[in-house]
Amino acid sequence: MPDPTRPILSVSGLETRFHTRKGSVHAVNGVSFSLAPGELLGVVGESGSGKSVTMMSLLRLLPTPPADIMAGRVDFEGQDLLSLTEDDLRKLRGSKIGFVFQDPMTSLNPVFTVGHQIMEPLREHLKLDKRAAQKRAQELLELVGIPDAERRLRDYPHQFSGGMRQRVMIAIALACDPKVLIADEPTTALDVTIQAQILELMKDLRQRLGMAVIWITHDLGVIAGIADRVLVMYGGQVVEQAPVKDLFRTPKHPYTRALLSTVPRINGGRAHRLEVIAGQPPILKSAPVACSFRDRCPSATALCAGTNPPLTDHGKGHFVACLNAEMADV
Repeated sequence: MPDPTRPILSVSGLETRFHTRKGSVHAVNGVSFSLAPGELLGVVGESGSGKSVTMMSLLRLLPTPPADIMAGRVDFEGQDLLSLTEDDLRKLRGSKIGFVFQDPMTSLNPVFTVGHQIMEPLREHLKLDKRAAQKRAQELLELVGIPDAERRLRDYPHQFSGGMRQRVMIAIALACDPKVLIADEPTTALDVTIQAQILELMKDLRQRLGMAVIWITHDLGVIAGIADRVLVMYGGQVVEQAPVKDLFRTPKHPYTRALLSTVPRINGGRAHRLEVIAGQPPILKSAPVACSFRDRCPSATALCAGTNPPLTDHGKGHFVACLNAEMADV
């Protein structure tokens, strides 16, 4: 039995850069976090905040060049994923750690049947013969709620709707019973009805299979309904992390409060005016030496321009990287 108090995944000081003709972009800057067995960790932030790059760095899925993982450690089952050979890492991807990408139409191969693509990791990682792999592939399609699974194994990706293609991607990611599933904005391209179905499916699968999940999204409404704990990212850094209820009840970082103000809500039958976050996320051409949010922050002071604040413990698992975080409690 795994120790429920020991993280199944632990990330320390992760740094990733992209080297381009115009210079380096510091996309991930010292990210650290842990994931407990069975936990669903939400990762939120605007486009360009470093969410996807961070999670793709864990499994070295980024093309090199231009990407370069400069520093850090990713501990999983007693080994550092960043130090593994490519062959060893390939054996781990898809078997112990699954990944669901944002757009299933570009992730699924259009020239192979869905059955072939589900059976591939089963034959590669579990060494199942064709008949056993086909039986398991049918079970997986049934698990993710695709009707007439036996027949649909012979269909191609274009014969499925967007929501069904995403279910196929989830089936592929779950094929080898991974201990960790990373889902990179898997419902972004879907309409709200299908999105709700996928979220309910993931809740059910997580409960039945007991896997830990990292769910990347820009939608705080999604996170509120499924996550146990949340990381808020900005400028390639974690600026706040907290249990989901605490984050929504008492957000402490100005960026988190700004994100929450953009979420549609109705109180007492009255709709609130939607807010916007002025300005644009930074393009970091050097490692941050000051708060990356200061130019957009209504609470910024002169100190913010001279210090890049570290994550500070505010109690009960709530950590904030802000010199003025105490203003949230006033």
